[in-house]
Amino acid sequence: MQRRLFNEDHEAYRSTVREFIEREVTPHYAEWERNRLIARSALAGAATAGIYGLEIPEEFGGAGVADYRFRVVVNEEMARAHATSLNMTLTLQDDLFLPYVLDLASHAQLERWLPGLATGQLIGALAMTEPGAGSDLRGIRTTATPTNNGWVLSGQKTFISSGSSADLIVVAARTPSDRLSLFMVERDMPGFVRGKKIKKLGMHAQDTSELFFDNVVLDPGQLLGREGDGMLQLRSHLARERLATTVFAVTSARAILDATMSYVEGRQAFGRRVADFQNTRFVMAELATEVEIAEHFADEQVRAYMHGTFTPTDAAKGKWWATELEKRVVDRCLQFHGGYGYMLEYPVARAFLDSRVQTIYGGTTEIMKEIIARDLFPHPAAS
Repeated sequence: MQRRLFNEDHEAYRSTVREFIEREVTPHYAEWERNRLIARSALAGAATAGIYGLEIPEEFGGAGVADYRFRVVVNEEMARAHATSLNMTLTLQDDLFLPYVLDLASHAQLERWLPGLATGQLIGALAMTEPGAGSDLRGIRTTATPTNNGWVLSGQKTFISSGSSADLIVVAARTPSDRLSLFMVERDMPGFVRGKKIKKLGMHAQDTSELFFDNVVLDPGQLLGREGDGMLQLRSHLARERLATTVFAVTSARAILDATMSYVEGRQAFGRRVADFQNTRFVMAELATEVEIAEHFADEQVRAYMHGTFTPTDAAKGKWWATELEKRVVDRCLQFHGGYGYMLEYPVARAFLDSRVQTIYGGTTEIMKEIIARDLFPHPAAS
């Protein structure tokens, strides 16, 4: 079935994204993966080319474009180039970090931070997860103690995407009322220490780190939004994060499926194309159907988000289904590659490693099902 999500503007933008990838990403991507870090110049180039940060208002150097379909185009083209680590880094900026700044920052804070974000000179990160607090945000133990002129931040965060490269970090901390608040921590603040980059199963070029805050002094202008509203702020932004993960998963599944289609058409076994075996044809028929259904579902979620009708339950449904589908598609496509599927120079092998985290971060599959179930059964039976 034909998709009807995009118009001529999006297709013109697609050409811009493809040109950027061919020029600035593909020649360097393998090096970034080896170095376990994306070059900062690539992010600056992406910002200049309008590959991310489109929602930043024009007065601060952005395009002021809030059409989420442009984000889908970037996801599709990055997935087609198998540039997963860079795609995740851009997703972190556009779908996790920037919405907090745009939605919660005062005008003075916007003037302070947005120009650097618009040019890619500043990189953002979001620090929620702690050694004892993953999907359950209520377990956060990092504290922000008020002083006569600000706050003192103490605690530890882990599994923080772009943690080693970020210049600005939104940190969730517990204030004396035992409620969460959000603070912006800036690079090189005394007491802010980054742990070494964590060695991960996949997405090697997308740096992930532990962060330590040892009595970091914050001025009043580093409180993001109202004190004590942190839990509400976090929950209100999780739907966008989970939509982004859904789109990321579906576009990645499509890219690997298409690459595998080409592979089985060209690969010979027992004197026949692998594509000519009935098992291959039936499995690929199943996967093609599932991916197409997922694409249309994700497109409807994007429309709902743009129309303001997208709910946390919608986000949970998309997130768990699409990421589990991606994992299944990649695994079955790897099997068709035989021994070559185990070799990291093949995109399917890298996708096998990169995709595994999708069902974990942003809320595990199990947590997503619990959110959906609470919506289905809002009134628990009396014990």
